[in-house]
Amino acid sequence: MNPPATPRSAPADPEIAADGVPRGQAVLDQLVTLLDLERLELNLFRGVSPPLSPTRVFGGQVAGQALVAAGRTVPADREVHSLHAYFIRAGDPSIPIVYETERVRDGRSFATRRVLAIQRGEAIFALSASFQLHQEGLEHSEPPPTDVPDPESLPDLGQRVASGRGNGWLSRIPRPIDVRFVDEPVWATGRGASDAPMRVWMRADGRLPDDRLLHVCMLTYASDMTLLGSVIARHDVTMANVQMASLDHAMWFHRPFRADEWLLYTCYSPSATGSRGLATGRFTTRDGTLVATAVQEGLVRLPPK
Repeated sequence: MNPPATPRSAPADPEIAADGVPRGQAVLDQLVTLLDLERLELNLFRGVSPPLSPTRVFGGQVAGQALVAAGRTVPADREVHSLHAYFIRAGDPSIPIVYETERVRDGRSFATRRVLAIQRGEAIFALSASFQLHQEGLEHSEPPPTDVPDPESLPDLGQRVASGRGNGWLSRIPRPIDVRFVDEPVWATGRGASDAPMRVWMRADGRLPDDRLLHVCMLTYASDMTLLGSVIARHDVTMANVQMASLDHAMWFHRPFRADEWLLYTCYSPSATGSRGLATGRFTTRDGTLVATAVQEGLVRLPPK
């Protein structure tokens, strides 16, 4: 990634959401810095976690950082079109993560990279990513979503929590991503089971530099925030009593987009079995253009009876 086009002379104080959690441009800038890995060697990078983190490294963070590591070894004319990843061990946010990148292939149209995220000498995450030279070809997409309220008409996460309409881990840490649930989130009080897709408006909470790789990495980060919740949404269970963890994650990037403009994330779980749940997600722009697809399987384990 390149540095911001307009450097800021001093970091701004973060805005404070209605529930007292930092948000806004200053918090987003911190995430951009978090994704700006330190280069240790030609194919070796190091990243850190934010000071305020959950007890384990957030999956979207390690996926976004790994994609940065892959992208920095690819020619500038190749853009990422897919990634496939496995979460191997829980990451420790108190120590750095080393990203070891393998240059698998550089072809005329495609480049392939593998990245291993390492802590204490053990792999915690593995990613494969493919990059493509821009080419023209067939064009089609699925019909756009209908009957979806505008994001401006919905409460942001701070307003929702401050009003007592729910709580969750998203409400307890600084929020660089503005998240607005169209329907009641899975951690909301009194929510029942539903077979309808879970819809969420998302955007980076500020302005991002004009760097295509950064926008893709930012969307990769955001994609892990709510996707697995669509498994819980189909059941009348309390999220606080369910053990959940991402097992693998795949994304396909279909068309250019900006992660600092509103994207509708439509998430749906077609299957759950064996303490695992499968979740699919589609990112569409405000005009209904499909720009990315995500699929994730995660551990969804109920407490023992």
